Amino acid sequence: METTTISYAASGGIARIGLNRPAQLNAISPALLEDLDRACDAVERDPQVRVVTLTASGRVFCAGADLRAVQELSPDAVRWSGFMRLWHRVFDRIEALPVPVIAGVHGLALAGGLELLLVADLVIADAEARIGDQHANFGLVAGGGGSQRLPRVIGARRAKELMFLGGWLSAAEAHAWGLVNRVVPAGTVAAAVEAMAVELAAKSVSASRTVKTLVNRAFDVDLASGLEMERGLTAAHMRGPDAAEGLRAFIEKRTPVFTAA
Repeated sequence: METTTISYAASGGIARIGLNRPAQLNAISPALLEDLDRACDAVERDPQVRVVTLTASGRVFCAGADLRAVQELSPDAVRWSGFMRLWHRVFDRIEALPVPVIAGVHGLALAGGLELLLVADLVIADAEARIGDQHANFGLVAGGGGSQRLPRVIGARRAKELMFLGGWLSAAEAHAWGLVNRVVPAGTVAAAVEAMAVELAAKSVSASRTVKTLVNRAFDVDLASGLEMERGLTAAHMRGPDAAEGLRAFIEKRTPVFTAA
């Protein structure tokens, strides 16, 4: 796969995506979105992939949208609409990948960078990372999904505080707010992401896929519908080979060995 703004490699059941525009602070441009779309293609075509990692080169994870692209496209309603449709389609696609996505955040994750980490399933942050939504400081509004995903993760009042005031969160504050799963010592986020990915790659793909589907859809349905969905999807999983292997391994007092999807 040829890309110009990201790196991509897959081995050992792990697909590793790296934002690679360090001179531009990994700002989100149309080209970067198209490369992320290609990476999603690669993940979906590869039955050996069990987990995806999303990290970045350079000093920061992602400083948001590429302002040159924004200035060029925003005056033209048709071109701006096309850019935002591409953005939403790609972010929706990352969120819907059939395997867990782990984001590793260092430096800054601002505005569009915050919106990018919101489409990951799990987030590990460097202790010195800062996360925020800076749109309000410049008379702008988050348009890459932040207004809808952020309150679902941290609650409406905290989301409004962050979006109204254009503030920052330290890694510790982001953890306390439930925005990130873990905070690790400065300089170790890449290793922590890899370790979690290796752990996840040893799990059942079918179980991970089922859990991801159920949790992602939990806020879109009422409780009764969600419980009905849970009964159906877990029943289908229990008829599969991974559940059978897990039960055998439990009885035989050994570590299960799960097949690829």
